Amino acid sequence: MKNDIETREDIILLMESFYKKLLADERIAYIFTDVAKINILTHIPILADFWEMILFQKGTYQKNVMQLHKELSDKSPISKEHFNIWLGYFDATVDELFDGPNAILAKQRAMSIATMMQIKLITK
Repeated sequence: MKNDIETREDIILLMESFYKKLLADERIAYIFTDVAKINILTHIPILADFWEMILFQKGTYQKNVMQLHKELSDKSPISKEHFNIWLGYFDATVDELFDGPNAILAKQRAMSIATMMQIKLITK
């Protein structure tokens, strides 16, 4: 039986596992490595802050996620396929590692975030 997402450590495990999949997929990895040029070691704690805010209502995340993705999309357009890849890996990673109300909530929120970003970022 899998545990639910209950702690920041659970979120970090989720993000590390999720980004391992994303960065191994050439269809989307370049957005993170070549366009955004993320340093995964510094990016994971920022992602953990964001998901703590989303799942546990902790006020640690202070950035404008939509603006960051708009700037990224201006450099290299983010497509519906990118969102589908992102969401597929996110849901699969949650399902591999966790089970429970917060795991379900994480997948629901990821879908909502992806949908809103698509509405705001994809003009085609």
